[in-house]
Amino acid sequence: MTNRRRFLQHLTVGGLSAVSVPSLLNAAEPRDKRFVSFTFDDWEMREQPPAPTPFDTTWTAKLTGKYRAVFDTPSINGGSGVWRAGSWVNHYKSVVKADIADINPVIVIRHAGIPLIMNNEFWERYDIAKENKVRDFNDNKTKRNPVLATVEEDKLPESFAAMALHKQIERGVIVLGCNAAFGGMVSLVAKKEKLTFGEARTQALTMVVPGVILQPNGIFGVTMAQHNGCAYVAAS
Repeated sequence: MTNRRRFLQHLTVGGLSAVSVPSLLNAAEPRDKRFVSFTFDDWEMREQPPAPTPFDTTWTAKLTGKYRAVFDTPSINGGSGVWRAGSWVNHYKSVVKADIADINPVIVIRHAGIPLIMNNEFWERYDIAKENKVRDFNDNKTKRNPVLATVEEDKLPESFAAMALHKQIERGVIVLGCNAAFGGMVSLVAKKEKLTFGEARTQALTMVVPGVILQPNGIFGVTMAQHNGCAYVAAS
């Protein structure tokens, strides 16, 4: 397998092998790729400005299904963490014959994966795909967020249409974002638009995919999900 189209076909049929993931999804993207001009580790270790509102943890009350898993997504990696979550749901429906109400995926997007929570306007405006060497599902250049791909605009395979991030959120899938890493998105906006941190945060928040719930940091979200019965999946 040499491109994303064959990856998608393989994932639809039977899931991914651990060996295939790095070479298949992002041959051009180093696993520890840093975003633009700052280092995520450095940013996340700094003292962060307080969030303007308390962090919402009420999502834990929705974890009532028999089958629960948290998909840890610390890198872009072609959006593999998001696609794996969708595939997991489909497999439990088809193999275990589980009712959708009994299946609770939680997707945690953190660290260098944080651009995945940003909408296509943000990706296009700040050249996210170019900076991170992200390509579309036909292995062509793109300016769009891979996990927001559509059949019509991105030629996303029909079998994957319902697995796109916004479609999963519409169905009630819990998607958490790392607020510490989100500071990097704010920093990018501040630098490019010459805004204060507060102004840049306000603007950046308008470009977060609707329904994403920010948590203090990604590890907090992962462990909260685990403490509420979710099996851990290293998804990207």
